[in-house]
Amino acid sequence: MEATTSRLVEAGHSAIQAAGVLAAHYAFSILGAIILLVIGYILAGLAERWLHAGLKRVRGFDETLRIFFSKVLRYAILILVGITVLAQFGVQTASIIAALGAIGLAIGLALQGTLQNIASGIMLLVLRPFRVGEYVAVGSLAGTVLEIGLFATELRTWDGLYVMAPNNQLWNSAVTNYSRNPRRLDECAVRISYEGDIGLALRTLSGLAKAEKRILKDPAPIAYVKELGESAILVVLRYWTTSSDNWTTKAALLKAAREAFAKAGISIALPQRDIHVIGTQGVEPSGTAIAARTAKTGKRRGNQ
Repeated sequence: MEATTSRLVEAGHSAIQAAGVLAAHYAFSILGAIILLVIGYILAGLAERWLHAGLKRVRGFDETLRIFFSKVLRYAILILVGITVLAQFGVQTASIIAALGAIGLAIGLALQGTLQNIASGIMLLVLRPFRVGEYVAVGSLAGTVLEIGLFATELRTWDGLYVMAPNNQLWNSAVTNYSRNPRRLDECAVRISYEGDIGLALRTLSGLAKAEKRILKDPAPIAYVKELGESAILVVLRYWTTSSDNWTTKAALLKAAREAFAKAGISIALPQRDIHVIGTQGVEPSGTAIAARTAKTGKRRGNQ
């Protein structure tokens, strides 16, 4: 029993001595690693703020892209600091890099769709087919862009609904931007009857264009006959406005055109079709008439 106790005491003393030797051997390495971690953490934060401030001075550089690149720089510095600290303790950095590569490959395969959204988000931010505040239509989606994120883009539809669309879907579809160009071309079309005065209708539309201040003078608005339809003549006012005034101008013109045409005595034609009956001789009776005649004949026979 005493021999076992003495062996345990000797083993404990040996472990303490070995720990002391290791502590003395790695004391400077541990201290250096702690200092390196602290300095690396501070430098990563400073580099992030420096890059964000530098990109902020670049005119037209998107805020989301500034944040993304700043975060990438910060985490890259922290990873390098971590690898350097492990190298001080004799860990092979080549194996660490290989392990990180394998982990990155596995994560990339598992999050393939998510990475596609990130890549699409970066492309949207770099090429900028739309910006925050612009009204766009992408496939079946249409709305005002609220925010362009790395994974998804937020939009608000014309009726106030919130939509979050994956960036991959937006990047792989044709984008129609209603707000990018400063001017928009539009038409105000009215159908008048064939009995109406075409010249008076065109002059009325031209007068509406002159009275509407939101219609641009250059290019000048044009009133013309666009179509001779089956039951009406289509007269059109083609005009240019700023993109922000497009919808409101068209709504005002349609209302003003209705009132102006009524005042000028020009009737607005409704879809109609005239049927001319030539005669009834030699025309076979319809199925309904035959059925009614049969019913009357059967009733007479019953009364007899």
